[in-house]
Amino acid sequence: MLWRYSRNDALLIIGVMLALYVVFGIAMVVFLELPLNGLINTFRRITFLSAVYAMLVLALNLHWGYTGLFNIGVAGFMAVGVYTMAIISGPELGLGLPLPLGIIGGVLASALVGLIAALPALRLDADYLAIVTVAFSEIIRLTLNSQVFAETTLFGTTVGTGGGQGISTPENPIRAIFYTDPTDATAGLTPIGEVVFDITGSLEVVLISGVGIRKSVVIGITYAIVLALFVVGFYWLLSRIGNSPFGRVLKAIREDEMVANSLGKNTQLFKIKTFMIGCALMGLAGILWRGSTGFTIPTDYMPIQTFYVFLALIIGGAGSNTGSVLGGIVFATLLFEGPPQLARIIPVLLDDLFGIEVTAAPNNFIEAVGPLASLDVSPFIAYSLQNISTLRFIFLGLLIIYLMQNRPDGLLGHRKEPAAAIDLSARRDGGDET
Repeated sequence: MLWRYSRNDALLIIGVMLALYVVFGIAMVVFLELPLNGLINTFRRITFLSAVYAMLVLALNLHWGYTGLFNIGVAGFMAVGVYTMAIISGPELGLGLPLPLGIIGGVLASALVGLIAALPALRLDADYLAIVTVAFSEIIRLTLNSQVFAETTLFGTTVGTGGGQGISTPENPIRAIFYTDPTDATAGLTPIGEVVFDITGSLEVVLISGVGIRKSVVIGITYAIVLALFVVGFYWLLSRIGNSPFGRVLKAIREDEMVANSLGKNTQLFKIKTFMIGCALMGLAGILWRGSTGFTIPTDYMPIQTFYVFLALIIGGAGSNTGSVLGGIVFATLLFEGPPQLARIIPVLLDDLFGIEVTAAPNNFIEAVGPLASLDVSPFIAYSLQNISTLRFIFLGLLIIYLMQNRPDGLLGHRKEPAAAIDLSARRDGGDET
Protein backbone atom coordinates (compact mmCIF):
# COMPACT_ATOMS: atom_id res chain seq x y z
CA MET A 1 0.00 0.00 0.00
CA LEU A 2 1.20 3.50 -0.81
CA TRP A 3 0.46 4.78 2.69
CA ARG A 4 2.65 2.02 4.15
CA TYR A 5 5.41 3.02 1.75
CA SER A 6 5.23 6.63 2.93
CA ARG A 7 5.06 5.60 6.57
CA ASN A 8 8.17 3.45 6.27
CA ASP A 9 9.99 6.28 4.52
CA ALA A 10 9.16 8.65 7.37
CA LEU A 11 10.45 6.14 9.91
CA LEU A 12 13.62 5.72 7.85
CA ILE A 13 14.30 9.47 7.80
CA ILE A 14 13.53 9.86 11.51
CA GLY A 15 15.71 6.85 12.32
CA VAL A 16 18.67 8.30 10.41
CA MET A 17 18.32 11.66 12.17
CA LEU A 18 18.10 10.02 15.61
CA ALA A 19 21.17 7.90 14.84
CA LEU A 20 23.11 11.03 13.86
CA TYR A 21 22.01 12.80 17.05
CA VAL A 22 23.26 9.85 19.10
CA VAL A 23 26.62 9.69 17.28
CA PHE A 24 27.26 13.43 17.51
CA GLY A 25 25.97 13.57 21.08
CA ILE A 26 28.24 10.80 22.32
CA ALA A 27 31.23 12.29 20.50
CA MET A 28 30.60 15.78 21.85
CA VAL A 29 30.04 14.71 25.47
CA VAL A 30 32.63 11.91 25.79
CA PHE A 31 35.53 13.51 23.94
CA LEU A 32 34.90 17.24 24.23
CA GLU A 33 32.86 17.27 27.46
CA LEU A 34 30.53 19.88 26.05
CA PRO A 35 28.00 21.44 28.43
CA LEU A 36 24.31 21.17 27.68
CA ASN A 37 24.26 24.49 25.81
CA GLY A 38 27.01 23.36 23.43
CA LEU A 39 25.37 19.98 22.87
CA ILE A 40 21.98 21.50 22.04
CA ASN A 41 23.67 24.02 19.77
CA THR A 42 25.34 21.17 17.88
CA PHE A 43 21.97 19.48 17.43
CA ARG A 44 20.55 22.81 16.27
CA ARG A 45 23.18 23.23 13.59
CA ILE A 46 22.77 19.63 12.38
CA THR A 47 18.99 20.03 12.14
CA PHE A 48 19.25 23.43 10.46
CA LEU A 49 21.73 22.33 7.77
CA SER A 50 19.91 19.04 7.16
CA ALA A 51 16.60 20.85 6.70
CA VAL A 52 17.83 23.55 4.30
CA TYR A 53 19.76 21.08 2.16
CA ALA A 54 16.82 18.66 2.15
CA MET A 55 14.53 21.42 0.82
CA LEU A 56 16.99 22.42 -1.90
CA VAL A 57 17.59 18.81 -2.94
CA LEU A 58 13.85 18.14 -3.10
CA ALA A 59 13.41 21.18 -5.38
CA LEU A 60 16.29 20.04 -7.59
CA ASN A 61 14.86 16.52 -7.65
CA LEU A 62 11.72 17.92 -9.28
CA HIS A 63 13.91 19.22 -12.11
CA TRP A 64 16.51 16.51 -12.50
CA GLY A 65 14.98 13.45 -10.83
CA TYR A 66 11.43 13.81 -12.18
CA THR A 67 11.84 15.63 -15.49
CA GLY A 68 15.49 15.20 -16.44
CA LEU A 69 16.18 18.97 -16.54
CA PHE A 70 19.88 19.57 -15.91
CA ASN A 71 19.60 22.77 -13.85
CA ILE A 72 22.90 23.80 -12.25
CA GLY A 73 21.81 27.32 -11.45
CA VAL A 74 20.27 26.56 -8.04
CA ALA A 75 22.29 29.27 -6.27
CA GLY A 76 21.02 31.96 -8.64
CA PHE A 77 17.36 31.21 -7.99
CA MET A 78 18.04 31.15 -4.25
CA ALA A 79 19.59 34.61 -4.58
CA VAL A 80 16.56 35.98 -6.43
CA GLY A 81 14.22 34.83 -3.66
CA VAL A 82 16.36 36.13 -0.80
CA TYR A 83 17.14 39.52 -2.36
CA THR A 84 13.55 40.11 -3.45
CA MET A 85 12.35 39.36 0.06
CA ALA A 86 15.01 41.68 1.49
CA ILE A 87 14.09 44.53 -0.88
CA ILE A 88 10.39 44.21 -0.07
CA SER A 89 10.62 43.71 3.69
CA GLY A 90 14.19 44.57 4.66
CA PRO A 91 14.95 47.23 7.29
CA GLU A 92 17.71 48.81 5.21
CA LEU A 93 17.58 49.34 1.45
CA GLY A 94 14.11 47.82 1.61
CA LEU A 95 10.53 49.00 1.55
CA GLY A 96 9.88 47.73 5.07
CA LEU A 97 6.65 45.94 4.14
CA PRO A 98 5.37 42.99 6.23
CA LEU A 99 7.52 39.88 6.03
CA PRO A 100 4.79 37.60 4.57
CA LEU A 101 4.57 39.93 1.57
CA GLY A 102 8.32 39.74 1.19
CA ILE A 103 8.31 35.94 1.28
CA ILE A 104 5.50 35.72 -1.27
CA GLY A 105 7.24 38.26 -3.46
CA GLY A 106 10.52 36.35 -3.27
CA VAL A 107 8.87 33.06 -4.24
CA LEU A 108 6.99 34.66 -7.15
CA ALA A 109 10.14 36.46 -8.32
CA SER A 110 12.08 33.18 -8.33
CA ALA A 111 9.31 31.55 -10.38
CA LEU A 112 9.25 34.50 -12.82
CA VAL A 113 13.02 34.43 -13.28
CA GLY A 114 12.73 30.67 -13.76
CA LEU A 115 10.22 31.32 -16.54
CA ILE A 116 12.57 33.83 -18.20
CA ALA A 117 15.41 31.33 -18.03
CA ALA A 118 13.26 28.43 -19.20
CA LEU A 119 11.85 29.96 -22.37
CA PRO A 120 15.14 29.89 -24.32
CA ALA A 121 17.01 27.27 -22.30
CA LEU A 122 14.53 24.38 -22.47
CA ARG A 123 14.88 24.24 -26.25
CA LEU A 124 18.40 22.92 -25.65
CA ASP A 125 19.59 19.43 -24.77
CA ALA A 126 20.85 18.44 -21.33
CA ASP A 127 24.49 19.58 -21.56
CA TYR A 128 23.62 22.90 -23.19
CA LEU A 129 20.81 23.46 -20.70
CA ALA A 130 23.35 23.06 -17.89
CA ILE A 131 25.62 25.68 -19.47
CA VAL A 132 22.76 28.15 -19.84
CA THR A 133 21.50 27.71 -16.28
CA VAL A 134 24.92 28.12 -14.66
CA ALA A 135 25.56 31.17 -16.84
CA PHE A 136 22.17 32.60 -15.86
CA SER A 137 23.00 32.00 -12.19
CA GLU A 138 26.30 33.86 -12.57
CA ILE A 139 24.56 36.75 -14.33
CA ILE A 140 22.24 37.05 -11.32
CA ARG A 141 25.12 36.98 -8.84
CA LEU A 142 27.21 39.53 -10.76
CA THR A 143 24.17 41.78 -11.11
CA LEU A 144 23.61 41.70 -7.35
CA ASN A 145 27.31 42.40 -6.84
CA SER A 146 27.28 45.42 -9.16
CA GLN A 147 27.33 48.91 -7.68
CA VAL A 148 24.93 50.05 -10.41
CA PHE A 149 22.02 48.46 -8.55
CA ALA A 150 23.39 49.04 -5.05
CA GLU A 151 21.01 51.93 -4.31
CA THR A 152 18.09 53.59 -6.05
CA THR A 153 14.95 55.49 -5.07
CA LEU A 154 11.57 53.77 -5.31
CA PHE A 155 8.36 55.37 -4.02
CA GLY A 156 10.46 57.87 -2.13
CA THR A 157 12.40 55.11 -0.36
CA THR A 158 16.02 54.15 -0.92
CA VAL A 159 16.16 50.54 -2.03
CA GLY A 160 18.75 48.38 -3.74
CA THR A 161 20.90 45.27 -3.56
CA GLY A 162 23.72 46.85 -1.56
CA GLY A 163 26.23 45.72 -4.18
CA GLY A 164 29.20 43.82 -2.85
CA GLN A 165 28.45 45.05 0.68
CA GLY A 166 25.30 42.95 0.84
CA ILE A 167 21.85 43.72 2.19
CA SER A 168 20.11 43.34 5.53
CA THR A 169 17.22 40.91 5.81
CA PRO A 170 14.27 41.10 8.24
CA GLU A 171 14.72 39.85 11.78
CA ASN A 172 14.16 36.14 12.32
CA PRO A 173 10.35 35.88 12.77
CA ILE A 174 10.76 33.14 15.37
CA ARG A 175 12.00 35.80 17.79
CA ALA A 176 8.43 37.14 17.91
CA ILE A 177 7.45 34.00 19.84
CA PHE A 178 9.81 34.90 22.68
CA TYR A 179 10.23 38.70 22.56
CA THR A 180 7.56 41.41 22.56
CA ASP A 181 9.75 43.31 20.09
CA PRO A 182 11.68 40.89 17.85
CA THR A 183 14.22 43.58 16.97
CA ASP A 184 15.02 44.46 20.58
CA ALA A 185 15.90 41.75 23.09
CA THR A 186 15.71 44.26 25.96
CA ALA A 187 12.08 45.20 25.26
CA GLY A 188 10.66 42.31 27.26
CA LEU A 189 9.55 38.69 26.93
CA THR A 190 6.25 37.22 25.85
CA PRO A 191 4.50 34.78 28.22
CA ILE A 192 5.91 31.89 26.15
CA GLY A 193 9.38 33.43 26.27
CA GLU A 194 9.25 33.84 30.05
CA VAL A 195 8.28 30.19 30.59
CA VAL A 196 10.70 28.69 28.05
CA PHE A 197 13.71 30.81 29.01
CA ASP A 198 13.08 30.18 32.69
CA ILE A 199 13.11 26.42 32.13
CA THR A 200 16.06 26.25 29.73
CA GLY A 201 18.11 28.75 31.69
CA SER A 202 17.93 26.66 34.86
CA LEU A 203 18.87 23.30 33.32
CA GLU A 204 22.11 21.79 34.56
CA VAL A 205 24.36 18.94 33.47
CA VAL A 206 26.37 16.61 35.62
CA LEU A 207 29.79 17.51 34.25
CA ILE A 208 29.49 21.28 34.56
CA SER A 209 26.77 22.47 36.92
CA GLY A 210 24.95 25.75 36.60
CA VAL A 211 25.21 25.90 32.83
CA GLY A 212 21.86 26.21 31.08
CA ILE A 213 20.81 26.74 27.48
CA ARG A 214 21.32 30.24 26.13
CA LYS A 215 18.40 32.19 24.72
CA SER A 216 20.00 32.38 21.27
CA VAL A 217 20.29 28.59 21.18
CA VAL A 218 16.63 28.19 22.19
CA ILE A 219 15.58 30.51 19.37
CA GLY A 220 17.85 28.66 16.95
CA ILE A 221 16.54 25.20 17.79
CA THR A 222 12.97 26.48 17.51
CA TYR A 223 13.69 27.81 14.04
CA ALA A 224 15.35 24.51 13.09
CA ILE A 225 12.18 22.66 14.10
CA VAL A 226 10.12 25.04 11.93
CA LEU A 227 12.45 24.28 9.01
CA ALA A 228 11.93 20.56 9.58
CA LEU A 229 8.18 21.16 9.23
CA PHE A 230 8.85 22.94 5.94
CA VAL A 231 10.75 19.86 4.76
CA VAL A 232 7.61 17.83 5.47
CA GLY A 233 5.63 20.34 3.42
CA PHE A 234 8.08 20.17 0.51
CA TYR A 235 8.00 16.38 0.63
CA TRP A 236 4.20 16.26 0.67
CA LEU A 237 3.91 18.72 -2.23
CA LEU A 238 6.41 16.93 -4.45
CA SER A 239 4.90 13.54 -3.63
CA ARG A 240 1.49 14.84 -4.69
CA ILE A 241 2.99 16.23 -7.89
CA GLY A 242 4.82 12.99 -8.64
CA ASN A 243 1.74 10.82 -8.14
CA SER A 244 -0.56 13.07 -10.16
CA PRO A 245 -1.20 12.84 -13.92
CA PHE A 246 1.07 15.88 -14.26
CA GLY A 247 3.88 14.00 -12.51
CA ARG A 248 3.44 10.93 -14.69
CA VAL A 249 3.94 13.10 -17.75
CA LEU A 250 7.12 14.48 -16.21
CA LYS A 251 8.49 10.98 -15.71
CA ALA A 252 7.57 10.15 -19.30
CA ILE A 253 9.51 13.22 -20.47
CA ARG A 254 12.48 12.11 -18.41
CA GLU A 255 12.48 8.65 -19.97
CA ASP A 256 11.75 9.62 -23.60
CA GLU A 257 10.48 13.07 -24.54
CA MET A 258 9.76 12.02 -28.12
CA VAL A 259 7.35 9.34 -26.95
CA ALA A 260 5.57 11.81 -24.66
CA ASN A 261 5.27 14.22 -27.60
CA SER A 262 3.86 11.49 -29.80
CA LEU A 263 1.10 10.91 -27.24
CA GLY A 264 -0.09 14.49 -27.67
CA LYS A 265 1.59 16.04 -24.62
CA ASN A 266 3.01 19.53 -24.97
CA THR A 267 6.32 18.67 -23.35
CA GLN A 268 7.69 22.20 -23.61
CA LEU A 269 4.78 23.56 -21.58
CA PHE A 270 5.17 20.82 -18.98
CA LYS A 271 8.89 21.54 -18.65
CA ILE A 272 8.32 25.28 -18.30
CA LYS A 273 5.74 24.74 -15.54
CA THR A 274 8.06 22.33 -13.76
CA PHE A 275 10.99 24.68 -14.05
CA MET A 276 8.96 27.52 -12.52
CA ILE A 277 7.71 25.38 -9.62
CA GLY A 278 11.20 24.10 -8.85
CA CYS A 279 12.72 27.60 -9.01
CA ALA A 280 9.99 28.94 -6.71
CA LEU A 281 10.82 26.22 -4.16
CA MET A 282 14.54 27.03 -4.47
CA GLY A 283 13.74 30.68 -3.79
CA LEU A 284 11.68 29.74 -0.73
CA ALA A 285 14.44 27.46 0.56
CA GLY A 286 16.93 30.29 0.09
CA ILE A 287 14.69 32.66 2.04
CA LEU A 288 14.36 30.19 4.90
CA TRP A 289 18.14 29.68 4.93
CA ARG A 290 19.92 32.93 4.13
CA GLY A 291 16.99 35.12 5.00
CA SER A 292 17.16 34.05 8.65
CA THR A 293 20.71 35.24 9.25
CA GLY A 294 19.91 38.97 9.20
CA PHE A 295 22.32 39.71 6.37
CA THR A 296 23.30 38.29 2.98
CA ILE A 297 25.95 39.04 0.37
CA PRO A 298 26.39 37.90 -3.26
CA THR A 299 29.22 35.51 -2.34
CA ASP A 300 26.64 33.40 -0.48
CA TYR A 301 25.46 32.24 -3.91
CA MET A 302 28.62 31.01 -5.59
CA PRO A 303 28.36 28.10 -8.09
CA ILE A 304 29.90 25.80 -5.48
CA GLN A 305 26.58 25.99 -3.60
CA THR A 306 24.83 24.41 -6.58
CA PHE A 307 27.51 21.73 -6.64
CA TYR A 308 26.80 20.92 -3.00
CA VAL A 309 23.08 20.50 -3.70
CA PHE A 310 23.72 18.30 -6.72
CA LEU A 311 26.13 16.17 -4.73
CA ALA A 312 23.52 15.70 -2.01
CA LEU A 313 21.04 14.60 -4.71
CA ILE A 314 23.57 12.12 -6.09
CA ILE A 315 24.10 10.70 -2.59
CA GLY A 316 20.39 10.22 -1.97
CA GLY A 317 19.42 9.15 -5.46
CA ALA A 318 17.70 11.14 -8.18
CA GLY A 319 14.01 10.43 -8.66
CA SER A 320 13.32 9.56 -5.02
CA ASN A 321 11.93 12.16 -2.63
CA THR A 322 12.97 10.07 0.35
CA GLY A 323 16.43 9.71 -1.13
CA SER A 324 16.58 13.46 -1.62
CA VAL A 325 15.89 14.10 2.06
CA LEU A 326 18.39 11.45 3.15
CA GLY A 327 20.98 12.85 0.74
CA GLY A 328 20.55 16.31 2.21
CA ILE A 329 20.87 14.95 5.74
CA VAL A 330 23.94 12.82 5.03
CA PHE A 331 25.69 15.60 3.15
CA ALA A 332 24.94 18.29 5.71
CA THR A 333 25.97 16.24 8.73
CA LEU A 334 28.72 13.82 7.74
CA LEU A 335 30.37 15.77 4.92
CA PHE A 336 29.72 19.39 5.86
CA GLU A 337 29.39 19.59 9.63
CA GLY A 338 31.28 16.38 10.43
CA PRO A 339 34.85 17.36 9.42
CA PRO A 340 35.05 20.50 11.64
CA GLN A 341 33.81 18.49 14.61
CA LEU A 342 36.24 15.71 13.77
CA ALA A 343 39.07 18.25 13.81
CA ARG A 344 38.19 18.99 17.44
CA ILE A 345 37.92 15.33 18.47
CA ILE A 346 41.06 13.87 16.85
CA PRO A 347 43.58 15.78 19.05
CA VAL A 348 41.78 14.54 22.16
CA LEU A 349 41.80 10.95 20.88
CA LEU A 350 45.47 11.05 19.94
CA ASP A 351 46.41 12.43 23.33
CA ASP A 352 44.29 9.93 25.29
CA LEU A 353 45.07 6.79 23.27
CA PHE A 354 48.61 7.29 21.98
CA GLY A 355 50.00 10.16 24.04
CA ILE A 356 50.52 12.25 20.90
CA GLU A 357 50.12 15.94 21.58
CA VAL A 358 49.05 17.93 18.54
CA THR A 359 51.20 21.06 18.41
CA ALA A 360 50.63 24.34 16.59
CA ALA A 361 50.11 23.88 12.86
CA PRO A 362 53.05 24.65 10.52
CA ASN A 363 52.82 27.51 8.07
CA ASN A 364 53.00 25.41 4.90
CA PHE A 365 52.81 21.85 3.59
CA ILE A 366 56.59 21.39 3.35
CA GLU A 367 57.03 22.15 7.04
CA ALA A 368 54.24 19.70 7.82
CA VAL A 369 55.67 16.82 5.76
CA GLY A 370 59.36 17.30 6.66
CA PRO A 371 59.17 15.95 10.25
CA LEU A 372 57.63 12.69 8.98
CA ALA A 373 61.15 11.57 8.07
CA SER A 374 61.92 11.44 11.80
CA LEU A 375 58.57 9.76 12.54
CA ASP A 376 57.15 12.95 14.04
CA VAL A 377 53.54 12.98 12.84
CA SER A 378 52.27 15.77 15.07
CA PRO A 379 53.02 18.69 12.68
CA PHE A 380 51.39 16.88 9.75
CA ILE A 381 48.28 16.06 11.79
CA ALA A 382 48.06 19.65 13.06
CA TYR A 383 48.38 21.02 9.54
CA SER A 384 45.72 18.63 8.21
CA LEU A 385 43.28 19.51 10.98
CA GLN A 386 43.82 23.22 10.45
CA ASN A 387 42.95 22.79 6.78
CA ILE A 388 40.06 20.39 7.33
CA SER A 389 37.70 22.66 5.36
CA THR A 390 39.95 22.30 2.30
CA LEU A 391 40.30 18.56 2.84
CA ARG A 392 36.51 18.37 2.78
CA PHE A 393 36.66 18.74 -1.00
CA ILE A 394 38.96 15.73 -1.19
CA PHE A 395 36.44 13.73 0.84
CA LEU A 396 33.66 14.87 -1.50
CA GLY A 397 35.68 13.86 -4.55
CA LEU A 398 36.42 10.43 -3.13
CA LEU A 399 32.75 9.98 -2.29
CA ILE A 400 31.69 10.85 -5.84
CA ILE A 401 34.20 8.34 -7.26
CA TYR A 402 32.92 5.65 -4.91
CA LEU A 403 29.27 6.33 -5.73
CA MET A 404 29.88 6.36 -9.48
CA GLN A 405 31.63 3.00 -9.28
CA ASN A 406 29.50 1.21 -6.71
CA ARG A 407 26.13 2.98 -6.33
CA PRO A 408 25.58 5.24 -9.34
CA ASP A 409 21.88 5.49 -8.44
CA GLY A 410 22.60 6.76 -4.91
CA LEU A 411 21.25 5.43 -1.64
CA LEU A 412 17.64 5.11 -2.78
CA GLY A 413 17.79 5.97 -6.47
CA HIS A 414 17.28 2.34 -7.44
CA ARG A 415 13.80 2.28 -5.92
CA LYS A 416 10.85 2.29 -8.30
CA GLU A 417 8.14 4.74 -7.29
CA PRO A 418 4.57 3.82 -8.29
CA ALA A 419 3.40 5.60 -11.42
CA ALA A 420 -0.22 5.48 -10.28
CA ALA A 421 -1.71 7.41 -7.38
CA ILE A 422 -2.84 4.10 -5.84
CA ASP A 423 -1.18 0.71 -5.60
CA LEU A 424 -2.67 -1.23 -8.52
CA SER A 425 -1.00 -4.45 -7.40
CA ALA A 426 -3.07 -4.62 -4.21
CA ARG A 427 -6.04 -7.02 -4.34
CA ARG A 428 -8.85 -7.54 -1.87
CA ASP A 429 -8.84 -10.77 0.07
CA GLY A 430 -11.25 -13.27 -1.35
CA GLY A 431 -11.60 -11.36 -4.60
CA ASP A 432 -12.06 -13.01 -7.98
CA GLU A 433 -8.88 -13.96 -9.80
CA THR A 434 -10.45 -13.48 -13.20
